[in-house]
Amino acid sequence: MLQVNFIRQHVELVKERLAVKHFGQPELVDELLQLDERRRKLQFERDELQGKVNAASKDIGLLMREGKKAEAESLKAEVAAIKGRMDDVSELDGIERSINDILVQLPNLPSVQVPAGRTPADNEVVREGGETPVLPAGAVPHWDLVKKYDLIDFELGNKITGSGFPVYKGKGAKLQRALISYFLDFNTSEGYLEVMPPHMVNEASAYGTGQLPDKEGQMYHAVADNFYLIPTAEVPVTNIYRDEIVKESELPIMMTAYTPCFRREAGSYGKDVRGLNRLHQFDKVELVQLVHPDKSYDVLEEMVLHVEKLIISLGLPYRILRLCGGDMSFTSALTYDFEVYSAAQEKWLEVSSVSNFENYQTNRMKIRFKDSTGKMQLVHSLNGSSMALPRIVAALLENNQTEDGIDLPEVLWDYFGAKKI
Repeated sequence: MLQVNFIRQHVELVKERLAVKHFGQPELVDELLQLDERRRKLQFERDELQGKVNAASKDIGLLMREGKKAEAESLKAEVAAIKGRMDDVSELDGIERSINDILVQLPNLPSVQVPAGRTPADNEVVREGGETPVLPAGAVPHWDLVKKYDLIDFELGNKITGSGFPVYKGKGAKLQRALISYFLDFNTSEGYLEVMPPHMVNEASAYGTGQLPDKEGQMYHAVADNFYLIPTAEVPVTNIYRDEIVKESELPIMMTAYTPCFRREAGSYGKDVRGLNRLHQFDKVELVQLVHPDKSYDVLEEMVLHVEKLIISLGLPYRILRLCGGDMSFTSALTYDFEVYSAAQEKWLEVSSVSNFENYQTNRMKIRFKDSTGKMQLVHSLNGSSMALPRIVAALLENNQTEDGIDLPEVLWDYFGAKKI
C-alpha cells in the first residue's frame, strides 16, 4: 500500500508512474489529497482542543487541592464544552477510513525499469537460453503423453472435483514429488530456510500481501470461517513477519516453501488451458525474501539468477521477460517472468515470476526494522516461483519424449529413482 506522505510530497511522480500501469482512476489521487488536507486540519484542531483539556484538567486538580471548589466546577464546565467541540470534529475517523479505502485501490508504483506497454506483446525479452529440441516423428503434446504412460488422469479429477483438478498417478505422482524435493533442496542449498505454512489464510493475511481487496474473485473462500485457500505460498510465508519489528542484522530473511496453490481462474477457457497449461489446483515451490530497502533491486537480480540456474539444470529452453506496465500485477514494482519453450505445443509457457514489491506489502503488514540511526523503516519484500510445476512438467514430458519413453534430466535421476519414464 502506498504511503500518504509520499503521495503528498511526490504528486506528479505518483500520477506519472500510475499511468505506466495504465491505472484507470487517476482522479483518486486528487481525492485522496483533498481528504488528507481535511484530515490534517481536523487533526490539528483535535490536538489543540486536547491540549486545552489536558491543561485545564491539571488546573482543576490544583484548584481542588486549594479548596477552590466553585472555581474548579466552573473550569469543569469549560472542559465539558471543549469536549463537546472535540465531538464536532469526530468526522476525522470517517475521513481516515475514506483515505484507507482509496489507498487500497491504488496499485504499487512501477519501477523506472518497467517498460512501457499494455499487453504481454509489449514485454521486453531480457535474455534467452537453452536449445529447442528436435522431436521424433509422431511426437505429441503432454495431454496425450500422460495417457500413454498413465501419469495423469484429467477425467478422474473432473469426476472427483471438476475441471482443473487433475489426479497424478504412479510415475506421474512420483515425478511431482521428485521435482518438489529437488526444488526445495536447490533453494535451501543457497541459504533459504524451508518452512511449511498453512494452506488457508485469514482475511488479514490476504490483505497484507495485496490479494484483498484486489483478487477476492480469484480465491476460493471458506465462508463459514472466513478463510481463503492460498493462491500462492507467498501469502502465508510473507505474513510470518506481519506486525513484527525485525533486527537489521537479521536481514535478509530468506524463506522457501512448497504448497499446493488454489486459483479459481474465472473465465479461463479454450486451447490455452488444455491439460496442465492452466489448473485450479497445482503445486509450487516459492521463494520469499525480506530485505533492507537499499538492497532490494540487487536481491531481485540475484533471485532471477537463482531461478535461471534452476531452469538451466532441467535442460529446458527458456527466456526471461521484463514485464511492461500493463501486464504487471497490482502489487509489483518490477517483475521478471520466466517462460520455457514447449516443442510439442510450439509455444512459450510461463513457469515463474520473480517480483520486487518494495514496501507496498510491508506497509500493509507493518514489517519494520530500526536502522543504525534508530529510525524505523519498512523492509522490502520480494518473491519468486521456484518453480510452478504444471508447465514445467508439460515441457519436460514434451521436450524429452523419445520413441521408447521420456528421458529425465540428470538432476532428477536420484530423486525419481530412474533415468527415464
